[in-house]
Amino acid sequence: MALVDVAARLVNAHTGDWARGVEHTPPTSSEDRIAATATALAREGGRVPRVTRADAELLVSRAHDLRQVFVAAAANDLDTAASLLNPMLLATGARPQLDQREGAWQVHFHGADDSLAVGWAAGCATGLALALGSSWAGRLGTCEAERCDVVYLDTSKNGSRRFCSTSCQNRTKTAAYRARTTR
Repeated sequence: MALVDVAARLVNAHTGDWARGVEHTPPTSSEDRIAATATALAREGGRVPRVTRADAELLVSRAHDLRQVFVAAAANDLDTAASLLNPMLLATGARPQLDQREGAWQVHFHGADDSLAVGWAAGCATGLALALGSSWAGRLGTCEAERCDVVYLDTSKNGSRRFCSTSCQNRTKTAAYRARTTR
C-alpha cells in the first residue's frame, strides 16, 4: 500500500484548500512544485528523487485526477472511482514487471525507459486500482473535519477512520461539544 500513500501525499501536496484546519495553498511556482513533488515521492528516511519541471507538472496534473478517485472511493462510489482510474492506467501504460535495484527485486508498474513522472503516475494509479479491487476499497478516505481536504488510506485495525489526524478529530469533537453546551 506504499504506492497509495505516495498517491495521497501527491494529492495532499498539490490539491485542496485546507489541511488540518489551516488554509492550504498548493505550490504554484515551478521550483515549489518540484520541491513538493520530490518530498511527496521520498520514502521515509530514504533519498529524495531528482524531479524535473516536466516530471512535476505531469504529477501535479495526476494529483488532481487522483483526488477525484479518493473522493469517489470515500463516498463509496467505486464505479466512478474505477471509471476514473482505468484511463489513468491506460495513459501511463501501467504494467507490472520485476526490476532489480541494488541487488533486490522490486515490482514496478512501468517500463525501465519511462520517465520518473510516468513511472510514479503508473505506480500510484496501479496502487489505487489494487486497493479498489480488494478489501482496501473502503479504506480510501477524505477527512470529515471541517476545513480539511486531506485524503488518506485507513490502515487502522477496524477500518473505521474518519479523520486524517488526531488534531482534526479533536477539533471536530471540540466543536460538537461547544455546540451542545451553548444551546
